[in-house]
Order: sequence, then structure tokens, then C-alpha cells
Amino acid sequence: MNVIDKSQQSYQEAFDIAKDKMPPTHPIRLGLALNFSVFYFEILDNKSKACQLAKQSFDEAVAELDTLDENLYKDSTLIMQLLRDNLTLWTSDGGVEEPETAPIVADAEGTN
Repeated sequence: MNVIDKSQQSYQEAFDIAKDKMPPTHPIRLGLALNFSVFYFEILDNKSKACQLAKQSFDEAVAELDTLDENLYKDSTLIMQLLRDNLTLWTSDGGVEEPETAPIVADAEGTN
């Protein structure tokens, strides 16, 4: 097993644990999803899997945004924005159809 395979296996194991133990809005889970999706895109050159992972993580977080701990709101929404930015960038390169994502809900001050 080479270093890339070991990295993918480690990412997958960590992601499975995060999905089991953390809510979709937790910044550690979101950060892991962000990094894992970049790994798929940049290292494995699997653009469709990268987009699928980023979109699923983003959509799951949006669906539970109203339950987000106030102390984690800023970190979580920042990472969600990065996931969405990557999706936009990756799908604008061509070759990967942009999946539909829900918008991030504005915070109390009316900003994202």
C-alpha cells in the first residue's frame, strides 16, 4: 500500500468516525470534509467524488444550521463557505456538472 492509499484510508476512517460522533455542522467534521474533498480533487484527480463529498457535507450542514451551537457558528459557516467556493471553482473548470446547493443562511447581523 502506497502513501496515497494510506492517506485515503486514514481520511475515510476519520470521516466515518466524524459522521458517527459529530453533528454535520461541527467545524471539525466540516474541516475534515473540506480537506478530504480537496484530497479527492487534487491528489486522486477524482473531481466528481470531490464535488459529491463537498456538496453532501454542505447540504447536511445547511439542513441543521438552526441547531448550530452559537459558539461554533462563525467557524462552521466559514468552512461551509469554503466548501461552496470549492464547488463553484471546481464546476466552473468544466467537466463536472455543478450540483445544486442551498445558500448559507445569513447570521443575525445579515451577513454570511
